[in-house]
Amino acid sequence: MLHIVNKSHRQTSALASCLRLARPGQALLLTEDAVFAATRAGAASSGLAAALGTLEVYVLQPDVEARGMAGKLIEGVRPIGYDGFVDLVAARSTSQSWL
Repeated sequence: MLHIVNKSHRQTSALASCLRLARPGQALLLTEDAVFAATRAGAASSGLAAALGTLEVYVLQPDVEARGMAGKLIEGVRPIGYDGFVDLVAARSTSQSWL
């Protein structure tokens, strides 16, 4: 399964709910303002740092760059472009967008 979160962990509980219900080996893609959770400043408070050992975590690189977060991501998070986003969706039988 691919989990997709687009809201900041400071705006909604979508990421917290996702992390609580995601299973080991599943993938998580952070887009839009959710990329703040993958920064050194946001990873601990968002719960993402603890999830890195069990989930494949990706961020949409254009969203990272648009928010000035390039170079601020925690280790283990994989930046991808739009083509990588398509590949992630195609590689998974299901996806869940967390609103």
